[in-house]
Amino acid sequence: MSLSLQAPLLFGLASALIASLGLLAVALRRDWTARQSGLIALGAGGMLATLCLMHIIPEALIMGGHGGRFLLTGFLAGLLLSFAAGAVFPENIAGGPAAAITPLLAIATHSFLDGVVYSVSFSASFESGVYAAMPLILHEFAEGIIAFAVLARHGVALRAALLYAFFAAAATTPLGVVLSAPFMAGLGEATIAILFAISAGLLLYVATGPLMKPLQEEAPARAGGALAAGVLAGLLILSLPLHAGHDHG
Repeated sequence: MSLSLQAPLLFGLASALIASLGLLAVALRRDWTARQSGLIALGAGGMLATLCLMHIIPEALIMGGHGGRFLLTGFLAGLLLSFAAGAVFPENIAGGPAAAITPLLAIATHSFLDGVVYSVSFSASFESGVYAAMPLILHEFAEGIIAFAVLARHGVALRAALLYAFFAAAATTPLGVVLSAPFMAGLGEATIAILFAISAGLLLYVATGPLMKPLQEEAPARAGGALAAGVLAGLLILSLPLHAGHDHG
């Protein structure tokens, strides 16, 4: 199995593990982890925005002559997917577990697309794969907690909430890798460049949209500190010497 298949699968499984640890933490210390989930998401958002703006997007623009339009396509796709989930499963369904469908579907879709992003990014280059994967793995911890919190808040029993949250936030990421990675190996460089630009736009949406929502919920000092920590972590990752053979096969 080539590096372009091994690496995204490894990071996809790591994402599932981190999301599962988030579920374990919330099961053991529900109140504390719920309070910290917003700060974790903000830290991941700051890291992802930094890596996107300083490496992933510039590389996408260099790889393809029409990278800008595909970056916009990816960004708008993330926005439209979120809107579509809300339109198909409106949150104003009268109370109970049914009201959790929209946010849970959004989490599952986002987590699945994380796996696809891993496949595309590692097909572009090892460095880009690592830069894309690191903040996404970090935010999986918060994603697991959020998925559980959504279900618990809408009256789903503890065991069922943990199980459904695992499928939505954890299992979907390696599933996205498994279903998408085999197709990456047979694609030409031009197609990889297009897909990478689209995924970069999607990553930018994730960084500036879903991961920034806690800015409205957290105290300004705590939110700013978490965001700054994420930016610094992103800069630290960018300073690391990440090199590996480039392999599309």
